[in-house]
Amino acid sequence: MVKKIVFVHPDLGIGGAERLIVDAGLALKQQGFEVKMFTAHHDPKHCFSETKDGTLSVVAVGDWLPRSLFGLCYALCAYIRMIYVALYLTMFSGEDYDVVICDQISACIPFLKLKSGKILFYCHFPDQLLSIRKSLLKKLYRGPIDWIEEMTTGMADCILVNSKFTAGTFKKTFKRLQHIEPKVLYPSLNFTAFDDVKSPSEDLVPHNSEVLFLSINRYERKKNLGLAILGLAELKEIISESDWKKVHLVMAGGYDERVTENKEHYFELRVLVEKYQLSKNVTFLRSFTDAEKCQLLNSCSCLLYTPSNEHFGIVPIEAMYMSRPVIAVNSGGPLETIVDGKTGYLCPPEAEEFAVAMERFVSDLTKTKSLGDAGHTRVLNEFSFQSFTVQLCNVVDQLIQSSSAGFKLSYLIIRTCFILIASIFTFFAIRDMLNL
Repeated sequence: MVKKIVFVHPDLGIGGAERLIVDAGLALKQQGFEVKMFTAHHDPKHCFSETKDGTLSVVAVGDWLPRSLFGLCYALCAYIRMIYVALYLTMFSGEDYDVVICDQISACIPFLKLKSGKILFYCHFPDQLLSIRKSLLKKLYRGPIDWIEEMTTGMADCILVNSKFTAGTFKKTFKRLQHIEPKVLYPSLNFTAFDDVKSPSEDLVPHNSEVLFLSINRYERKKNLGLAILGLAELKEIISESDWKKVHLVMAGGYDERVTENKEHYFELRVLVEKYQLSKNVTFLRSFTDAEKCQLLNSCSCLLYTPSNEHFGIVPIEAMYMSRPVIAVNSGGPLETIVDGKTGYLCPPEAEEFAVAMERFVSDLTKTKSLGDAGHTRVLNEFSFQSFTVQLCNVVDQLIQSSSAGFKLSYLIIRTCFILIASIFTFFAIRDMLNL
């Protein structure tokens, strides 16, 4: 009998979390599981090809719910949207499943418990650590949300994390969940998507650049993209004028018109480039395709990865598979993926340090190949899609065969409260069901 797996994800757009969910779906489908995805938003113009071309079945419901309230309360609205998706799945979709895999927002878990089936929660990083709370009002707003995150996360039958760094952060953050030992499942690559790379067009890569640095990340302030630009400005000061003419930086970022921060930060980075008079040496790209990303990686001399305390970071893995070295901040997930001095360089998040590492690729063009080849070998050995598939399928099989874990009283109270909330959404869920 075919086992059925359902994924519940907030927004199936383009990003590291989305790539992992898509890869998990592909891995399970490859092994004979029946896979279906439920989400609050799915735009065929801004998604991975596997969810666009029907390789993975996607159902989007509840996109009429607001993403914010007058530019505020993003977390609350995200919780409501995810709860709505869970309610639709359990009460109105008619879907049966053996395991439901959800990530990012755990508040939906009590509603998923309304129906039989095991729940696997993939924790990319504790959500409460991603929120800046300077004011008392923000602390009061986030307090209940943080509590709900912790209590509902503990209601999952199995918890996976994306790195040892995240596993440690999980234990430090969720004090009430010390009895839980999350399992590490590193994100991986489906190598076939990177193996057929065409030559990039002039629009993507300036062909006269002998040393091409590349930054790939969403246009979000927490990604610290300005570090790549400031590093380039420092590099200009320590190399000759003739070498400077050979250098170029491509800032390729995930960009969504619906997201205010994407638009604001893109403009901020353009202003920063103008301030340091780097316009001739910097190219900005927004919302590129998977094929274009592969072309960029294949053409660059080195990837610049700028976030601090990034929980994992799939882009460095992609770069190393494409035999490209990586300069990254020496914290978080990159400590587990990049070998300093062998597959790239790990640096403090300072422009001067990045510039010193960048200069090595300007003064010695052979470093791209020597470090890149080592990175490629490391990805094949440690982060293959085959390894990811085997580990995930083992976890899912064990979960299906295991007996249901009992609830603590506090979990039952939370579940009861959330069931009462369900009535608010019933009418709208029926409407979505009739419209599909």
